[in-house]
Amino acid sequence: MVSRRWRIAAAAIVTQVCLGAVYGWSVFVAPLVAMTGWSLTQVSLTFTLAIAFLGVGTILGGLWQDRAGPRPVATLAGILYGAGYLLAGWFVAEHSLGGLYFSYGVLGGIGMGMGYITPVATLTKWFPDRRGLMTGVAVAGYGAGALVMSPFAARSIAARGVPATFEVLGVVYLVLIVAAARVYSHPPAGWRPEGWQPTGSVVRAASAYDFSVPEAMRTRTFWTLWLMLFLNVSAGIMIISQASPMAQQLAHMTPVAAAGMVGVISMFNGAGRVLWAWASDSIGRARVYLLLYIIQAVIFIALPHLTSVTLFSAALAIIGLCYGGGFGTMPSFTADFFGSKYMGGIYGWILLAWAAAAIPSPLLIARLRQTTGQYDQAIYSIAGVLLVATVLPLMVRRPEPDTRKQSAVAASPSS
Repeated sequence: MVSRRWRIAAAAIVTQVCLGAVYGWSVFVAPLVAMTGWSLTQVSLTFTLAIAFLGVGTILGGLWQDRAGPRPVATLAGILYGAGYLLAGWFVAEHSLGGLYFSYGVLGGIGMGMGYITPVATLTKWFPDRRGLMTGVAVAGYGAGALVMSPFAARSIAARGVPATFEVLGVVYLVLIVAAARVYSHPPAGWRPEGWQPTGSVVRAASAYDFSVPEAMRTRTFWTLWLMLFLNVSAGIMIISQASPMAQQLAHMTPVAAAGMVGVISMFNGAGRVLWAWASDSIGRARVYLLLYIIQAVIFIALPHLTSVTLFSAALAIIGLCYGGGFGTMPSFTADFFGSKYMGGIYGWILLAWAAAAIPSPLLIARLRQTTGQYDQAIYSIAGVLLVATVLPLMVRRPEPDTRKQSAVAASPSS
């Protein structure tokens, strides 16, 4: 059992590194514009669609996993995700923008969502003793995916072209994710690590009752967690979407140096998923989210005044840490409150906040930048929202299970 759960953890990291390549989409943008004549807005919409349909995939995959187990869900995820890249190569060669939207955006996005939710939900069951740390390690792979893919893709595009690069990546991702899927399984009912007792304050505070998806969604706690993730993603993705031009305007970086800011955010995004998730096992999930909001609010208020390259780079690194920290902490936050049995479906719905936040936030900062010529208004606005949001971690409470349902189960002849 011990070796099995660590194999599952390794498979989860492999899967997430493959899926996290979506954060390297900017590598394809300029070559696609040059090759096809499509506008920057048209090409960029592909990324927005992929993140939007990721939300659909997390719901479908999470609900299915709760019924059928993780293996078939992860297998289909690998097929859809790999096929999305393969078809994208063919459609780009045919200069079909609608085909690119369907293949990379819709198919790839759904496969990405199904693949993301599966290892996260599975690890909460296998690691009750290290729930925060291990889910953080798994999703750190997603945050670091662009660091692995982007250098290869850039060289491959120069050597083979965009269509062939999509096809090569499609084959690699399909094989790796499907192979990783063969490792996944749920632990036996009632399993816990040998000799482990729930002694930590965070673990003791976790729910001993497994909420169903409808039960969870009827609680105020569920929607508070949903909003907390939505706001954290909105703050981070606003900066990620404009990191390069913002660095050029505020810190007067060259275009080449400014492009490196994307890599800085990606690296610290991955590190933050582990660091904050690990910290949440000790200080609590709510305290972590409170710190994420306060730290980001301070950085956002200071950001327009950071003209030094060093200070500006440090600010973006901290934003990346906090952005990743929200993702790293939320799976264990959810499992603590609602149990791990139906984690797939419940967390799938919470991850819809990710898809929801990926659309308005980048559009807002782009529109205000276009209108005013500056980033200040958008940055100060999100800083204000984050300061108001600090009340959410303070008010979130463990939900009470439906005692009527518990009584009915206890009174049934089969119990």
